[in-house]
Amino acid sequence: MAYLDKDQHQALRAEAAREGVSMAELLRRVVRKHLQDRAGGPRVPREAYLKLVALGTSGYTDVAERHDAYLAGALRDERPR
Repeated sequence: MAYLDKDQHQALRAEAAREGVSMAELLRRVVRKHLQDRAGGPRVPREAYLKLVALGTSGYTDVAERHDAYLAGALRDERPR
């Protein structure tokens, strides 16, 4: 069981209504995200990967050899700070 102050309860109720979910579901989502973040940092959104597809000519001549480094750098730049 969790106890919230009045302002927290009202804010969560309003957000749950905006999302079209119950407060219990909203709290499960918040807890799930918190636990994922603690386990290994925020997950990289799928859109970050899609930005890499068909980018065209990069000008780099070593992409085949260094693709992992370039991918890691692109994903690092997409992470919220």
